[in-house]
Amino acid sequence: MTVQERIDASETRIAMTVFPFHTNHHDTLFGGKALAMMDEVTFMCGTRFCRKQLVTVSTDKIDFHKAIPSGSIVEAIAKVESIGRTSLKVFVEIYVENMYHDGRELAIQGRFTLVALDDNKKPIPVLEGLDVTD
Repeated sequence: MTVQERIDASETRIAMTVFPFHTNHHDTLFGGKALAMMDEVTFMCGTRFCRKQLVTVSTDKIDFHKAIPSGSIVEAIAKVESIGRTSLKVFVEIYVENMYHDGRELAIQGRFTLVALDDNKKPIPVLEGLDVTD
């Protein structure tokens, strides 16, 4: 399998309905809940890519483009964007859609960096042991 085929196969999507208990006093999705959803889908995507233990070590700029109201459906999509020696960058987008109307809009996007770890919690090469070709 090529690196690109592995990237394509690891794209991960999760969806949820935004209920009132997910929202703040403006009746929109808590930013922290959105970040947790992004971190979770990032972790799944990275794990599917390299099948190694991973931890989140940083996030790049997170852009909140659109408030997400209660009663919406949201979908988070994560894709490996770049591969370092021991780390991966994963790009994540969250889309919002009204339950009762067609269409969806980009609401939030950002990048997360994950590091692969061995059993002693030391960084290891992401591609080590994988059957990958260029």
